[in-house]
Amino acid sequence: MSPKTHEASPEERAASPAEHAASTASTEAGEAESPNLDFAGTTPYEDYVQADVLTHLQHLRSDDPGEMVFLVTTQVMELWFTVIVHEWETAAHALRRDDIPTAQNALKRSLRELEALNASWRPLAQLTPAQFNSYRGALGEGSGFQSAMYRRMEFLLGDKSASMLVPHRGAPRVHAELEKALHEPSLYDEVLGLLARRGHAIPASVLERDLTKRYEPSPEVEAVWTELYSGDEHGDLARLGETLTDVAELVWRWRNDHLVATRRAMGSKTGTGGSAGVAWLEKRATKNVFPELWTARSHV
Repeated sequence: MSPKTHEASPEERAASPAEHAASTASTEAGEAESPNLDFAGTTPYEDYVQADVLTHLQHLRSDDPGEMVFLVTTQVMELWFTVIVHEWETAAHALRRDDIPTAQNALKRSLRELEALNASWRPLAQLTPAQFNSYRGALGEGSGFQSAMYRRMEFLLGDKSASMLVPHRGAPRVHAELEKALHEPSLYDEVLGLLARRGHAIPASVLERDLTKRYEPSPEVEAVWTELYSGDEHGDLARLGETLTDVAELVWRWRNDHLVATRRAMGSKTGTGGSAGVAWLEKRATKNVFPELWTARSHV
């Protein structure tokens, strides 16, 4: 059976061959570009993104219209924390295998994610005390330092404290995840292990330290970074050091943006959850992540 032929309309017969070809191609392209709009259940997009879940997680506790942006921005921050933890854990596992390229790719992705996280402060950065106070009571004892995912970020940076698990005792799964992270090597621990395997003089006291404690700077580690930065700046270890420094700088900017936004919204009052508020954030903002990467520069 021969294929069915297209019978030209009077308008098509009047058109030139070139015009007819262009019209037919345009029609076929339009039909090809038409999206499928009919699905038996939810859309594949919804199944993958779970947008309906995400956009119905906002349960306001006040009548103030400004509470919505505060709540959504905080939820967005939690999502960025989750992505960044994933990247740093990927990097840590790669470093354990001496796979620097995979670690570098994960760390560099995290730089863009940290920039997006830091930009989350912009909707909140202009809050006046009156605006913040209009819904501050809705937070009750809630405070950002209670964020479990942010705590995992801090643990990966080497800033560990067993006491920070206490607020999560009532959530067994979250508590177990944090306890596991507390006992695992931080991202920086994995970097120092790699340096040791490459023949650099990382002392045993650093390699065998209590991983549940906050990392403390070491003169010997500083000397190793000084040596690396005094050598081939294009070497894989020196470039890894610079990527880690980029991470550290963005973490510092995050802490300072948090400090400024809080100072602007509430001054020096006691923070939510009974924290010291600005005083506590000021103390945090003075701490450098990966400290020897900064101090070694004075000796190069």
